[in-house]
Amino acid sequence: MERIETMYVTAIITAGGLGSRMGSALPKQFIDVKGKPILAYSLLTFENCPRINEIILTSPAGYEEITRGTAEKYKISKVTKVITGGDTRQQSVYYALQAEDGGGVVIIHDAARPFVTEDEILRVIDAAEISGAGAVGVPVTDTIKICDENGFAVQTLPRDTLWQVQTPQAFLSHIIKEAHKRARENGICVSDDTELADRIGRPTRIIMGNYANIKITTKEDLSLFK
Repeated sequence: MERIETMYVTAIITAGGLGSRMGSALPKQFIDVKGKPILAYSLLTFENCPRINEIILTSPAGYEEITRGTAEKYKISKVTKVITGGDTRQQSVYYALQAEDGGGVVIIHDAARPFVTEDEILRVIDAAEISGAGAVGVPVTDTIKICDENGFAVQTLPRDTLWQVQTPQAFLSHIIKEAHKRARENGICVSDDTELADRIGRPTRIIMGNYANIKITTKEDLSLFK
């Protein structure tokens, strides 16, 4: 299938988590780093990307005004909707998909990955337009072992076939909506949208990403970001 560059592109930026592992009173996406909240870094990159037509933001319950205010403060004109997130990331994405009506490509990104680049955004959109689904990732550099319930290593996985999947991830709209619909019907809950696409027989093309594209999850991650 040839890539159609005129496809409408909707970005869903997931900022619906409370960031409990950070141990902060404020959800991590609102923590200030060098004069801007973490959320603003991702928003600005998507705002400035010419292929992005609109942005749908998810927000933790009770923080909708702060989320909306962050977009307004940094003049993120492409934000069209702020959606209250669910108890899980998957629920938040599902709610955002119900508000998406562009019908082209949906690109999903974690607000807590502030190092995303415009090049990564463009390449996963290309992958979705050509293959139906695309995501950035990097080859695993550490040895990965499977351990038993007592903590003993029982198997070493072949490192040359393992990739660490990141966001952004992009999908044709009908694919990711069907994937979430079926997961919801069957009570399936996962942490990654590409797995949902896999489950309906739509494999994801992995695009080489960047090791710097870390997710801010812990205090150590936040220190590294600073």
